[in-house]
Amino acid sequence: MANGGIIGPVQTVCSGQSQVIHSKTSTGSLTLGSKTTAIDYIVVAGGAGGGGAYGGGGGAGGFRTGSSVTVSSGATLCATVGGAGAASTGSYSGGSAGGTGGNSVLSGGGITTVTSNGGGGGGSWNSARCGVNGGSAGGASLAGCGGTGNTPPTSPSQGNNGGKASPGPDNAGGGGGAGGVGACGSPSGCGNGGAGGVGVASTITGSPVFYAGGGGGMGTSTAGAGGNGGGGAGRAGISTGNGTAGTANTGGGGGGGIYEVNSANGGSGIVI
Repeated sequence: MANGGIIGPVQTVCSGQSQVIHSKTSTGSLTLGSKTTAIDYIVVAGGAGGGGAYGGGGGAGGFRTGSSVTVSSGATLCATVGGAGAASTGSYSGGSAGGTGGNSVLSGGGITTVTSNGGGGGGSWNSARCGVNGGSAGGASLAGCGGTGNTPPTSPSQGNNGGKASPGPDNAGGGGGAGGVGACGSPSGCGNGGAGGVGVASTITGSPVFYAGGGGGMGTSTAGAGGNGGGGAGRAGISTGNGTAGTANTGGGGGGGIYEVNSANGGSGIVI
């Protein structure tokens, strides 16, 4: 196991072991101890906002991880934690796509800088139908195209594509998640929104926790579910209402709205 941790308040996992976990939910730094020689980490960017007016789900923030990475003893690590992407804004027929999440970055201590890119916003009818590219990408609105995930590209991949939407005003694609693509919205007449892509489980804190799930697309009958990992569900039904926001500090994407511009924010990122 790596000795030492990343950023933030100390949490002792188990007495008698030298591994210590640090999690950071806002930008900050940590000076490593003199005996710390390697670290494990996850870097999760902010999730994107969902689209409004037949809105696609917001893409999850990029997810990157490393194990037993050599560091310089006594050095300082710096973390930037990406904020949540904002919900779509504008008029019913001319709303913007959901806002892109903020990047999360881990640097210093002799490591190669690790950047996870914010999720791409969900598409909105009718001026911004396609999902936005990002760490994981946004889902589409009304016959639009899903965005391209893993943008810019990393290896291993930090995320996945958003789902497309079939013709018709009663469906939208789900946002991509770190562990899977966003589902496509159903054909016109079915009214089922696409589910957000699943996130990725990490055991860095001991028990498995999912991060970076995509937001669900809206559906007039059934909303797309949020992806496991903090993704918010889309709005269901034909009345005005909001999608569900992504969960804070998971990098989950926000759910798409249906009438007016009433999507939801994404979830902020985290560095552990």
